[in-house]
Amino acid sequence: MRPHYLPSSTSPFSSELRREVAAYLASELDHRFGNALTWLKAGSLLALACVLFVTCLRAGNAAAFLASYIGMFLAAVMLSVNSMHDASHGALSRFRWLNTLVMRAVTLPLGIEPAYWQARHVFYHHAYPNIEHHDLDTEANIFLRQTPFQAWYPHFRFQHYYWPAIAALSLPYINWIYDWSDRLGKTPLAQDRLLPGLRGWVVFIASKLIHFGVFLLLPLALQGHTVGYGTVFAAYVAGQTLASCILLMLILGTHWAETQFYLLPGSGRLPHTRDEHAFLTCCDWVTRPAFIGAWLGGLNHHLTHHLFPGYGHRHYAAIARIVERLAQQHGLPYRAIGYAELLASQQRFLRQMGQPPGNP
Repeated sequence: MRPHYLPSSTSPFSSELRREVAAYLASELDHRFGNALTWLKAGSLLALACVLFVTCLRAGNAAAFLASYIGMFLAAVMLSVNSMHDASHGALSRFRWLNTLVMRAVTLPLGIEPAYWQARHVFYHHAYPNIEHHDLDTEANIFLRQTPFQAWYPHFRFQHYYWPAIAALSLPYINWIYDWSDRLGKTPLAQDRLLPGLRGWVVFIASKLIHFGVFLLLPLALQGHTVGYGTVFAAYVAGQTLASCILLMLILGTHWAETQFYLLPGSGRLPHTRDEHAFLTCCDWVTRPAFIGAWLGGLNHHLTHHLFPGYGHRHYAAIARIVERLAQQHGLPYRAIGYAELLASQQRFLRQMGQPPGNP
């Protein structure tokens, strides 16, 4: 049974919020998709990643190779943050084929399968955030205890210490474990029948081969004799783990910072609307200085993104101001906290979830 929220029509806040955001777009004579500046930013990050990759292939010493090769992975993850995320929600372009093309192209350096990532993110996490057994981002595992409804193991006492290692290994884990588990029908995504049949296998395997062929085997072939094969492989691992850390540092904690978690009742119905659920299960956080937020793909406006996932991230700063004002008027708990406060709250949460059930 899937969760059911109260209809948005029962919430004066939801109706007023939609009207005001529509009025904002109309007043700007604008649309919800990316604009020329969005594409210019993505193009700049793509150009930077390409230049760094070519540089690493032509580097004459280990230091230059490491700096440019690892830098390429960091540029690639920022490119994904600023383009793939919007594309997964159909918010980068009005053309579905272009969103799909962008997702597949910019995820090649990271090695993840975009069709499965999109399904997990859009159809499970966004639809059911912090709802046990339905939000796949917080599903039970042996590494982190993320909800009070999950089994406890003694090593969870230390999860507030070792969580950076989990963050670093997340992208490789998606690449090697999640993607193959999804592909082989071992996860809830089996019911979605993504990438079906022989064509699906060809697309999936081709993407994996391109990732390893271009971003690992090619550097090994061209630079292994110059900087050392071990250095190339170590740089690949370092690039993947640093990119993973950056991505997780931007989002990890936004659903943990003084939020609520839900176990679906037998009726399958939750006592609030989907918009109200967003306020109870995530928050926005503030960048210092403010202009940094423009390069984070809107991930700092996480609550705003959950309210308007179909809008390009370029709109989130303006929409967040509308959300904050209307939330105050309607008594909803809008929070825009500092990043230091987000990390502190994350640590409190991990400590709390790491205690045996029943302990204060």
